[in-house]
Amino acid sequence: MALDTGATAWMLISASLVLLMTVPALALFYGGMSRGKSVLNMMMMSFGATGVVGVVYVLWGWSMSYGGTDIGGVFANPFTQFGLHGTIAGASGNWPIDYYGVPVIVGVAFQMTFAIITVALISGAIADRTRFGAWMAFVPVWATLSYFPMAHMVWGGGALSADGWFGGIAAPTDFAGGTVVHINAGVAGFFLAVAIGKRRGFGREPIRPHNIPLTMIGAGLLWFGWFGFNAGSAFTADGNAGLAWVNTSAATCAAMLGWLLVERIRDGHATSLGAASGVVAGLVGITPAAGSVTPVGAIVLGVIVGALCAMAVGLKFRLGYDDSLDVVGIHLVGGLTGTVLIGFLSKDTGLLYGHGGAQLLVQVLVALCAVVFSLVMTAICWFVVEKTVGWRLSPEAELLGADQSEHSESAYETLTAGRFSGAPRPAPATAAAPSSKEA
Repeated sequence: MALDTGATAWMLISASLVLLMTVPALALFYGGMSRGKSVLNMMMMSFGATGVVGVVYVLWGWSMSYGGTDIGGVFANPFTQFGLHGTIAGASGNWPIDYYGVPVIVGVAFQMTFAIITVALISGAIADRTRFGAWMAFVPVWATLSYFPMAHMVWGGGALSADGWFGGIAAPTDFAGGTVVHINAGVAGFFLAVAIGKRRGFGREPIRPHNIPLTMIGAGLLWFGWFGFNAGSAFTADGNAGLAWVNTSAATCAAMLGWLLVERIRDGHATSLGAASGVVAGLVGITPAAGSVTPVGAIVLGVIVGALCAMAVGLKFRLGYDDSLDVVGIHLVGGLTGTVLIGFLSKDTGLLYGHGGAQLLVQVLVALCAVVFSLVMTAICWFVVEKTVGWRLSPEAELLGADQSEHSESAYETLTAGRFSGAPRPAPATAAAPSSKEA
């Protein structure tokens, strides 16, 4: 295959955009939603995941996802292309080129960024109460046991691909990661939130985002980076990439409006946090469908996803699990909804376009398989870390805040430590006794 420099340039740009989605975009989005005494710890979880996955992906992640011999339809041999063997130019100076005319090493760069952000997404479910060392131990284990196999099963020709278990019914569709990224991370976040337990005061006292402007900046950067995520998944600069770009924007705009409408009807006001969350929900929902629906279909999908996710984020209070930053409500619910709606809205195979229910059946089956697989693998990872490192901060460390207890730092040095630690603020030496309002 001849080198296509235009496609290669597009994929390098897309890979860079997807990396931007984790650092700084997700770090800012999650950091602003967390409490002030844990914002650095929250952002460090994104940075830490980037560092660890960036290393293990080079060593065995690529080979285990795409580069090795298939093993049971679940993963590829991690040693076949260990250390990216076979992906770079040899003595002849010739670079291996893929079907689209792009060097394979560029494909490695693109797929690495997907692995990074998938793992980082999980961290939002366990904010404010998790030891940083436990997180850093969890990241490579979960990437190896859950993400790399899921990528192989869906995108690498494994059990959940067109050549897999359900291909005889219809070809499963996951354009850019509804199952591999969002259902996978959402299930993991749900399990860890339940297994690790609730934050101190959850359900008894208000736990609010400490800096919503940071969250809105993060959401905007996520939206920008997501064009690499979705349009880049066309793997070349063509009409499919353009369709994915337009669908990504249309669905995201519609989802934000859907979320705000639910807030307005339910709560009497639309919030900036709701707008930011609606943006991310729309991006999640359109991810699996970006290449298979029309722009009008993307709007319909976005409205549905935005409204459902807006309602779903409240389930944690009714069901009693502490999903700190709404990973379940946005990524699991949004990923499941977008994946299933392909069965209705796909322009070529969807039920609403007169093509029968085969695509819908396959989308449901693949989503269920992804849920079960991620649940089992996450349970194993949780157990390994719990028995070797231990997940929870001590009660004293949690009260002080993860920034101080885990990193010996503070995000806001100009403010008194007591504001974020829970300790009382000392009164000035010359101050009179505090009023009842100040007390």
